[in-house]
Amino acid sequence: MPRARRSLTPPELFLKDRRPMAFVEPVTLQDRGVRLEPLALSHEPGLAAAAADGALWKLRITSVPEPQDTRAYIETALEGRAQGHRFAFAVVEEATGQVIGTSSYHDIVPAVKRVEIGWTWYAQRVQRTHVNTTAKLLLMGHAFDTLGCHVVGWRTDNYNFASQRAIERLGARKDGVLRGHALRRDGTIRDTVMYSMRSGEWPEARAQLLYLLKQRALAE
Repeated sequence: MPRARRSLTPPELFLKDRRPMAFVEPVTLQDRGVRLEPLALSHEPGLAAAAADGALWKLRITSVPEPQDTRAYIETALEGRAQGHRFAFAVVEEATGQVIGTSSYHDIVPAVKRVEIGWTWYAQRVQRTHVNTTAKLLLMGHAFDTLGCHVVGWRTDNYNFASQRAIERLGARKDGVLRGHALRRDGTIRDTVMYSMRSGEWPEARAQLLYLLKQRALAE
């Protein structure tokens, strides 16, 4: 008597409803009292309060949202995450639990293992502290050491000299300037200064940034 054959379900039926794994998966990063957690709508009040510390939206060379636009700002970031080209983080002060800013991976290109770090801003009270260096160390470390990125990039407004100095302190190299590249919030057209760091440059950059953080801690 022939043995009954069990019907097999094609593997594609199991996989049909599964989305491919994103290059950047949700993760929380923390060190030195700074925590980076995936940006969510629940961060809206805290992010609005951080932007209000210094009325940061009045700076023509930044992308900081006005208070009434904070929810739309987060929704745009979440849309970028769903599309796979951006992953935004809320930057949280662990001692108080307060949101003190935000930063993102963006222009994510899995095929060449490249991300950029940007959309970064902080409440005025934590500017010129260890916060930005710590957050960048966390993001760079995750990009190079966990995601296996070959290159991490940055871009900034040609008139944002403070941002250019901060990027250069990270050890990034200036790649060039894209002329007439993007609109500012006031309608003027900016040139964009591009920077990058390759994976082989990361160990030395990390050592220098850790040294700078140690020196800052000793001075405080």
